[in-house]
Amino acid sequence: MTTARTSTRFLYIARHGEASPDETELTGRGRRQAALLGERLRGIPLSAVHHGPLPRAAQTARLVHEQLRQDVPLRVAEEAGDYVPYVPSRKELPEDSADGFLGFVEQFPEDERTQGPKLADAALARFTGVTADGEPRHELVVTHAFLAAWFVRDALDAPAWRWLGLNHANAALTVIRYTPGRPAALLVVNDMSHLPAELRWTGFPPELHV
Repeated sequence: MTTARTSTRFLYIARHGEASPDETELTGRGRRQAALLGERLRGIPLSAVHHGPLPRAAQTARLVHEQLRQDVPLRVAEEAGDYVPYVPSRKELPEDSADGFLGFVEQFPEDERTQGPKLADAALARFTGVTADGEPRHELVVTHAFLAAWFVRDALDAPAWRWLGLNHANAALTVIRYTPGRPAALLVVNDMSHLPAELRWTGFPPELHV
């Protein structure tokens, strides 16, 4: 009986660029953010670029892809969409922040709250963990703030509710390494070093800017 060889996966996670108020397209700043993100990733041996189905993620992924080798597949993934990945109960949350977190989650449509956890589980199954073919793999997922937070929470093996309060700026980059026999490792989180100062922190709560 042979044992399948596993190898390391590097998952690159990026939130879409800055979007217009109606979220139907990227702003001029969002397009610049996406192009600069692509330049940063140009030297990475990406095997695929995955993106959510909404316009702001799809447009970001296309602009990133333009900066890469053209043989890198560009793939839409429903699992990389914008949804609530987990709805906590009050008893799970710290007492002093429970009202705020629950009020935040409840503002989203019920279908996002009921369907989101299934998609979040599917995203973990599809994009995380070691590879099964014995070859190292580098993949980019262009997604939204909530799923980016969900990936980080999972990598840290934190409680399910802890995606709340983990913020990602537009076109910021997070990198997680999954290595056989080791816990997941956060290599980079919410990194904006590829963006000039005037393009940083968009989409991020103003009180948390540094």
